[in-house]
Amino acid sequence: MDWSRWVLVFVAFFCLVRGLGASDGDADPVYKSCLEECQTTGCVGKKCFQHCKFSSDGKPIDGPWYHQEPLYQRWKQWDCQSDCEYHCMISREDERLELGLKPVKYHGRWPFHRVYGIQEPVSVALAAVILALQFHGWISFFILVYYKLSLRPNKKTYYEYTGLWHIYALLCMNAWFWCAVYHTRDVELTEKLYFSSTVAWVGFSLILATLRAFDIRDEAARVMIAAPVIAFVTTHILYLNFYNFDKGLNAKVSGALTLVQVLIWLVWATATRHPSRWKLWLVVLVGGSLSMLVEVYDFAPLGRYVDARAIWHAAAIPLGYIWWSFVRDDAEFRTSSLLKKTK
Repeated sequence: MDWSRWVLVFVAFFCLVRGLGASDGDADPVYKSCLEECQTTGCVGKKCFQHCKFSSDGKPIDGPWYHQEPLYQRWKQWDCQSDCEYHCMISREDERLELGLKPVKYHGRWPFHRVYGIQEPVSVALAAVILALQFHGWISFFILVYYKLSLRPNKKTYYEYTGLWHIYALLCMNAWFWCAVYHTRDVELTEKLYFSSTVAWVGFSLILATLRAFDIRDEAARVMIAAPVIAFVTTHILYLNFYNFDKGLNAKVSGALTLVQVLIWLVWATATRHPSRWKLWLVVLVGGSLSMLVEVYDFAPLGRYVDARAIWHAAAIPLGYIWWSFVRDDAEFRTSSLLKKTK
């Protein structure tokens, strides 16, 4: 297989520019009128919200609405402003649906139906499943290398990348945890934690891909490769959280890091004689293509529940299982090769 063709394909995907996604719903006169009425009366149509009264400076008279709710419901932090925006959005989209008009974005987001205060219930459920799957994959890898495969006399594993995969698993699970939290309730804090944890995971994945593909086992060489990537990712995270929360820049950085490691894995999978290289091809090609398509092709959520991101999450479940299967196969392959050399 000519891997250079796949390189061109992925570069082309990465360079595609998604159409401008201006939030047309924000400028809708009917939506804006609904917001103004809700902020004055505390009602959207026949649905009224308790303690939803604003003073002349735009602040709630009785403090944040969620402070008036029972303690077990305050975690949602749905205040008057956000609830007015949500119900006006749903009301307006119902009207547009009756008129045969297509859905539009409001405040940069597609209209979703909330379930028990959860903004995107399908994405949250799928992210939780992926988190559990990643944990299972990590534990199965741990049991394999420490209890099923042979160990060195000093009780360390023969597989030289064990520690790196442990770090990978922790960063991966952390990213999926904050992904679930972010899709549960999108506020500035959860958004920053989600973006930061994801770029940290992607950055370390690039380090791991480089070390494994080039079979770098010398500690000094590993540090020389990892240090610049860690420094870059750390600087980027600090920039996002404490200077300028630039979502566009973060998307470019994450996309570039993902693209580089995808190309590394593809080249290595083409050149190596690894018995499980087909699993690597499958995960990298399908997963890489889908992740880039999600960024390029965005569409309104089906039934106001399932959007492109949810479909990507669903695809990540079988891909995650195959990925950890490859990691276990790699550990067995490397351990078997090293044991043959010692005999």
